[in-house]
Amino acid sequence: MKTAAIAFAAVGLLAAGAAQASEHVTDVDYMRAARCKGIAAGLGADASGLDAFLKVQSRSRVPYVIDRGQDEMNRGKREAAKADLKDRISAELAGPCMAYTGQAKDMAGSH
Repeated sequence: MKTAAIAFAAVGLLAAGAAQASEHVTDVDYMRAARCKGIAAGLGADASGLDAFLKVQSRSRVPYVIDRGQDEMNRGKREAAKADLKDRISAELAGPCMAYTGQAKDMAGSH
């Protein structure tokens, strides 16, 4: 019984540590999320989760990274407008971009 309680507590600590680690993601992840926002905007998809993620994450970024994120957002939007890339862009939005929407927030730091 005591061993089970210790194991349960350890699992809880690991989960809390993973959640805390994902609260602040890398600059590269920030730029990827910005690209995803551009893709969502270009495809006319809901970008509210990405907006919220970027708003929180932008607070701790240097201006250079925010500027690069804006460049990535614009690039994503341009690519989403190209008919020959629609399938690949849609798959990117439905796949890796989901990590930044809040639906899979704890996966954001694992890229």
